[in-house]
Amino acid sequence: MADDLTGSLRERATRAAQGWAPGAEVLRIEPLTGGTSSLTFVARVRNGPAGEERVVLKVAPPGLPPVRNRDVLRQGRVMRALHGREGVRVPPVLFEDAGDPPDTPPFVAMGLVPGECTEPVLEENRDPAGFAGVRAKALDAAAVLAAIHAVPPSEAGLGDEPIVALTDEIDRWTRAFSTVPPDLQNDYERCARALHATVPAPIAPVINHGDYRLGNTLCQGGRVEAVIDWEIWSVGDPRVDLSWFAFFTDEARHPGAPSDAPSGMPTGAELLAAYTAAGGREAPDLAWFEALTYYKEAAATALLIKRGRRRGDLTTSMERMVPALSELLTKAEGQLGEM
Repeated sequence: MADDLTGSLRERATRAAQGWAPGAEVLRIEPLTGGTSSLTFVARVRNGPAGEERVVLKVAPPGLPPVRNRDVLRQGRVMRALHGREGVRVPPVLFEDAGDPPDTPPFVAMGLVPGECTEPVLEENRDPAGFAGVRAKALDAAAVLAAIHAVPPSEAGLGDEPIVALTDEIDRWTRAFSTVPPDLQNDYERCARALHATVPAPIAPVINHGDYRLGNTLCQGGRVEAVIDWEIWSVGDPRVDLSWFAFFTDEARHPGAPSDAPSGMPTGAELLAAYTAAGGREAPDLAWFEALTYYKEAAATALLIKRGRRRGDLTTSMERMVPALSELLTKAEGQLGEM
């Protein structure tokens, strides 16, 4: 099936590439590691523009409707809207094809941006010699996030996107919890009720990445070169992105971290200061968003564990997270009780 998919992709990508570079030919296609919601490949191109000898193809999984986090064309839409905006760094979208889903999946072709993709707090090896670089790219990522949030959705051609209210954000992860086995649910409904009862006043909506962290960026030399993996982007409250980013710091004690040793990440307060210094708006009521982050992490991790069990490839890090799910919900409720 893999050979059939890549063979079909070569032909389709070559046809689609003509609108980008007439005469271009897509050659060998090889898989890249990536998320679980879509397939990612690198393809070699002949007779394309100089410097574009390789492109990235992000493909919806065949046999499934390309909706929600599998909607690669929607991911391409937000990257097109953001590419070239001041301070924003996303891969350029070169061409795409809608396919005929579910059997012929859509794909989007992007420029191949060089860079390293790591999540410092989740790394096993922590070399102090690299801490300065970790700190630099994290602070740069905070400034890039401010630039993304500064792009008005309506001016970027995204004015027709529904605004995701904070209640909708809670409900999204509540629905996720409802689909996992009982041993992964704990008392999620009580936590959801506590979040709903304490929702803060909203602030003006922005373009949110939805999973903003260093692990979803490509970096070189202490600088973010591109923000990637836009599967769950939306238009909503900027504090959703900001609090999620701060969760991947040493002080946040991410339950998936293999060690309590320093990773080089700045503190959450330093990330917030870098964000506001770069033009990001003030972020009141962050304590509530931290509670939402714990709830979201528990729900998202429960989904990953469910899928890992189904495939029979549950990783050690995921196994380590099973008892942490109830702890995250307890932390969320405790955070709300102190507000």
